[in-house]
This record gives sequence, structure tokens and C-alpha cells, in this order.
Amino acid sequence: MEKREGEAEPEQKEEEEQVVNPWMVSAKGGGKIDYDKLIDQFGCQRIDQSLVDRIHRLTGRPPHVFLRRGVFFAHRDLNEILDAYERGDKFYLYTGRGPSSEALHLGHLIPFMFTKYLQEVFKVPLVVQLTDDEKCMWKNLTVEESQRLARENAKDIIACGFDISKTFIFSDFDFVGGAFYKNMVKVGKCVTYNKVVGIFGFTGEDHIGKVSFPPVQAVPSFPSSFPHLFPGQDNLRCLIPCAIDQDPYFRMTRDVAPRIGYHKPALIESSFFPALQGETGKMSASDPNSAIYVTDSAKEIKNKINRYAFSGGQDSVEKHRELGANLEVDIPFKYLSFFLDDDDKLEEIRKEYGSGRMLTGEVKQLLVEVLTEMVERHRRARAVVTDEMVDAFMAVRPLPNMFI
Repeated sequence: MEKREGEAEPEQKEEEEQVVNPWMVSAKGGGKIDYDKLIDQFGCQRIDQSLVDRIHRLTGRPPHVFLRRGVFFAHRDLNEILDAYERGDKFYLYTGRGPSSEALHLGHLIPFMFTKYLQEVFKVPLVVQLTDDEKCMWKNLTVEESQRLARENAKDIIACGFDISKTFIFSDFDFVGGAFYKNMVKVGKCVTYNKVVGIFGFTGEDHIGKVSFPPVQAVPSFPSSFPHLFPGQDNLRCLIPCAIDQDPYFRMTRDVAPRIGYHKPALIESSFFPALQGETGKMSASDPNSAIYVTDSAKEIKNKINRYAFSGGQDSVEKHRELGANLEVDIPFKYLSFFLDDDDKLEEIRKEYGSGRMLTGEVKQLLVEVLTEMVERHRRARAVVTDEMVDAFMAVRPLPNMFI
């Protein structure tokens, strides 16, 4: 049975083994995140093969590698979105980025790579929220620095290849007001202080800016927040691709939505991209050696993989040949499972490396090649993104061909 949305959440209690919320991801004892337990805690559903097959059938396109391999592993009401799509009804996509660093790391890219796929195969519009106000409050950045980082991050997002005729990127500092703010007030009136404390774990030490922020991230789920895009389309459904640590925002949103006349937004949620040092949570922008950045050179990528990527291989070649690698903890193999698109090649590595016939150095070398090519491709795309292009994506304008 699905957990009642909006109620106090157990992941905030001290006795719980793991904490997953928008600001903290940790497992008890520095271990791995238990995603099955997380699904039970949050009350979402696991994406099964029948759902992947249905997306394949409806779109006529091969499922994205992140779907095939379970990177996006959980959902809320995805079947309802697909039911509507099959009836010929439209929907739109909403995702976002909290701009707290100069450049994105690979973990930041994952939702945008997947969202680009969804935009292409379903031929639907997308709104991208840059929560520069949130990072100003949580990271103690100045307003001006938060705004600057938002524009820099927008260039990386645009470089992922989004269709400008179907995409609106906005920063909260620039856009919040009008219809958007009216929806924020409607949401705010429906959520008590006790409820927001239960969901997000705020304490008496948190300033009121933090407590007042959740409606800002909630209301892009409602089409009337964008009258320039969706005039008179208040019944339009919304699908949100995001990492599962953002789920608390949208549990709150889904609890409120029917009370103010909107569909509950649907979600498709990803696991965390692990740090180089091991699968204990997600990459951290505060530790440059825990992550591969889109600004890293080929030399830096090679150095980070060889020095910091945690290996599941054995202590000696002889022992490795005998026992093989522990693929459950091996970070190079896990990274390849995200970014090596060739299923047959990955399965070959799984067998050869897991049996000991393939050595850690060989797997790391292959990963270096895959990531270097991917980062270089992104860097080339970003290099041609001008300030004028950012302005064009962020211009408040209708998108007349957004459903074509």
C-alpha cells in the first residue's frame, strides 16, 4: 500500500539506518543505500521490466540505457502518464538543478541525459528550474554568486542537447512572481509547519527562508505556473525525472495538488551515482576527488580513475585469477554500467572480470576511454553555448511547436 503522501516521514528519525533527503544522503555505518528499504519508506513503486517494455512499445524507440539497467528504478504514477499518452493526451517534463558549483560532475548530468531522451521520444516540452534562491540560502552564497552559477550551469544543461523549441529554462530569482507565486501561496496555505518539519526535518535552528522554500520547488509541477507556455491547459499532466533524494518535495506536492485543483505530478526516480571512493551515497561537489567533472582533462580523468576509483579486485594477480572481482563494490564496473551503452560488451566484462580473467587495470583503462570521450564530447558542445543562447532558452516566450 502506498504511503500517505505528505505525512511525517520516518527517514528523519535518528533510529533509522539511513537518511535520504534533498540535503543529506547517508547509510548506516558508511554502507550502501538500501533502495528496497527506501521504496518502502517513501511509498513509491519499483520500475519493472513490463514498464520498460511498455515505454519501448509506445515510443518505438529503444529504452535508454538508464532504464535498461535500472538507474532510473522507481516511480510514482508513471503508468498514468503512459495511459494518458496512449489516449493521445499531452504531458510536460519538469526537472531542475541547484547551482552550487562552477561545473557539473557526472552525477549531475544523469537526470539531464535521461530527460533529453524523454523529451525526444515522447516529443513533449520541458521546464528546467534553476534553484539559485535555494543554494543562496543553503550554501551561504550571495544572491549575485548564485545567479552567476545558475547561468554557468545553464550552459552545461543546454550542452546536453535540449530542443530550444520545446525547452524553457528559468532561474527562481528571475522568474518567480505572477501566476507562479500565486500557486506558491496556494501550496503554502495547505502545508502546516508540523507537516513540513516531518517531511524535511527542519529544526528551530533553521532560518525561515528554508522553511518557506518547498512551495518554490513544488509549483513547476502545475501547468498554470507557466501561463506563457500552457494557457488554459490546467489539466496538463507533469512528469518529473529526478534523483530519489528529491522525493520529499514531491510527496508534499502530490498531497496538495488535488486540493488546489491539479493532477498529482508523476515521478521517475534514479539511484545515486556513487563517489569514486565507493558506493556509500552520491558524489559530492565539495570533494573534487570524489567525482569526475565535465571540466576535467583527459589526464585528470585518468589520474582520478587510477588513484581513487575503488576496486573490487583482489590483492594479488594470483588471487584475482582464482576468485575474480567483487562486482558489487567495484566502482569502475559500476561506472561502466552507467555509461557503456553496449549491453553485450558490458556483459562480457561482467563475466571476464567477475571470473578473474580480466584484471582491474584493464577495466579502469576501458573506463578512462569511455569517460574521456564522453566528457570531451560535452566540452565541445558547451564551448559553443553563448550567453545569447542562454538568454534564448531563458526568455519568457510561447513554444508554439512544443508538442510536435
